[in-house]
Amino acid sequence: MAKKKTLFECQHCGLTTPKWMGKCTNCGAWDSFIELSEHQQEVVKQAKSTSGSSAKAVSINDVVEEEIYRFSSLDIELDNVLGGGIVPGSLTLIGGSPGVGKSTLLLKVGANIASTKKDVLYVTGEESTSQIKLRANRLKSNHDSLYLLSEIRLEQILVELEHRAYDFLIIDSIQTIYSENISSAPGSVTQVRQITFELMRIAKEKDLAIFIIGHITKEGSIAGPRVLEHMVDTVLYFEGDSSQELRILRGFKNRFGATSEIGVFEMKAEGLVSATDIASRFFNRNSQQSGSALTVVMEGSRPIILEVQALVSESHTPNAKRQATGFDNNRLNMLLALLERKLEIPLSGYDVFINITGGIKITETAADLAILAAIISSFRDRAISKETVFIGEVSLVGDVREVYGLDVRLKEAKMQNINKALVAKKPLEKTLMKTYIVDEVTKLLEWY
Repeated sequence: MAKKKTLFECQHCGLTTPKWMGKCTNCGAWDSFIELSEHQQEVVKQAKSTSGSSAKAVSINDVVEEEIYRFSSLDIELDNVLGGGIVPGSLTLIGGSPGVGKSTLLLKVGANIASTKKDVLYVTGEESTSQIKLRANRLKSNHDSLYLLSEIRLEQILVELEHRAYDFLIIDSIQTIYSENISSAPGSVTQVRQITFELMRIAKEKDLAIFIIGHITKEGSIAGPRVLEHMVDTVLYFEGDSSQELRILRGFKNRFGATSEIGVFEMKAEGLVSATDIASRFFNRNSQQSGSALTVVMEGSRPIILEVQALVSESHTPNAKRQATGFDNNRLNMLLALLERKLEIPLSGYDVFINITGGIKITETAADLAILAAIISSFRDRAISKETVFIGEVSLVGDVREVYGLDVRLKEAKMQNINKALVAKKPLEKTLMKTYIVDEVTKLLEWY
């Protein structure tokens, strides 16, 4: 009698192993392995195996380039993140915290596309069609070419796709859809992986653009197997608190364009709309108080002026607090150590808090100089003029180094009537604003 083969699968990352483990060696999750049935093991093998006939290698010079066609979503910010528009046959995953506006945005985009006489199918697995209708009334998104389907069975969704030739498909959400051919529960690793594979096949075969909404975990990543993000063509994340008016849509993967672009949206009565005049949304020109400094960061090809806020207060605990919102906490600790060493500012007995206004998370080092300026301003209780920007990367030895795109940043600052800039190097192009060279952090003290 043949020995029964057992297989266990992690419900967080999809790792399979013949033995049960308390802790996953791949993602570190505890007590996440479940035993798969023989049918589930067969499904896993099919999902991992490559489909179709074997391909032959060809010289890269013999490969014929395919021209990528795009159609507009009629939303400027979304088109900007996607690289110019939606690509037919693409599979896009969009994630974000509950209430941030994923469903609202895609319903609005679906209505925009339907207004161009393209057939759009909105599949909802969490809400009824009447609930979607109420939201559509509020968003003024009622069009004859926009179809609603309240269904969680993949097989029925595929039947509807055969019934009418749709141009755009929205799945809300991927964790609620399940296949009757798989015995595991909806949202499980096996279900999500196989359904995503099937949607990818449909997108390529029918040249159908598909957007799928994914839930996120408490750590902020897409729930389900990590392979989900590898299978899709584009991964978009919503950033920002649901209580804030502005929301940031950032691209983390895009096979048809750059991943450095962001989209800025406003939550209004008619839903999420592209933000207008965002240049002055992230800083306040009217208030001039200590602990505030301006900088210019690059989000893709877009320069954005941000206000860096710092609060330095005397600590009443043995271990002083260091906390940053929108900025890397480890880099903050490095900058504080540099201030103590190079400028001899005794911050060990003070709590330091940093906040980046507008809900944007700074991922580049061009804001280092502004962070230091805001901290010194708060420590000495001296305000910095809102007509000055600080642009520069600070090294561990105390040097201030130049950053890329300096001319573009200064041009944006000048458009906002900012006439002074502290930078590490003279700009290549002539500007109508005064630039002061700060190549060492010790020269910052000259401004207080």
